Amino acid sequence: MIASLPMYDRPETAAAHDQLWQGIRDALRADGIAAPEALSRDIDCWQGWQHPDLLLGQTCGLPLRARLHDKVTLVGTADYGLPDTPPGYYRSVFVVRTQDAALPLGDFATRRLAYNEPLSHSGWAAPQLTAQTLGFQFDSTLHSGSHRQSAAAVARGRADIAAIDAITWRALERYDAAAQNLTVIGQTDAFPGLPFITARGRDPAPVLRAIGAGIAALPGDAGTILGLRGVVFIPLADYLAVPTPPAPQSSPKQTP
Repeated sequence: MIASLPMYDRPETAAAHDQLWQGIRDALRADGIAAPEALSRDIDCWQGWQHPDLLLGQTCGLPLRARLHDKVTLVGTADYGLPDTPPGYYRSVFVVRTQDAALPLGDFATRRLAYNEPLSHSGWAAPQLTAQTLGFQFDSTLHSGSHRQSAAAVARGRADIAAIDAITWRALERYDAAAQNLTVIGQTDAFPGLPFITARGRDPAPVLRAIGAGIAALPGDAGTILGLRGVVFIPLADYLAVPTPPAPQSSPKQTP
């Protein structure tokens, strides 16, 4: 059995994620469901998400709607208690260097966007959807490999702007020096948050109950670190209804 929570896992939050999993694991076992002792951190995300023995994973909305929706079972979505955002939803914040803080978002139409992954809703799709509402798209891009690296690329001048999901931005502000040189100048609309999934054909109900129990059992310090408020169910149709902009490979100005 595989349990993996990679999306917001980093050295500073690893112990809190372990505590979360311990609560989920114990609730599953109390319900008669076998569960692995510890989280798997040595498995590729895509391999884990599509593994027939996946008990619990967490993915992004864009991979779910683009590739996984007919290969996995949707369980639920964590609520991170973001302000002015419906439970289970999230936003990306636009970050720029502090000296550019007074510029409106439209002024970045011809400047370079750092994005984490082509199949990231928060780092790629959400900023492009926001740009569309302002009549442009980000054509000059830098593929960074992670939100953390996107923030560093902007801070170091390799890119000019990045869209970073608000939960990750909380952690960057707390733990990363590069964030001290960045300023938020706006945010995207709210979209369904990062969903929990399990293997195709597995009953999601006991897994959803166990996640709720695991969150409720978190010690105060771990709950603060993760920022979790609970878990909700957002229908798959709501994820599939989110538009997907063209992939960055279509941009002639992409920088590796």
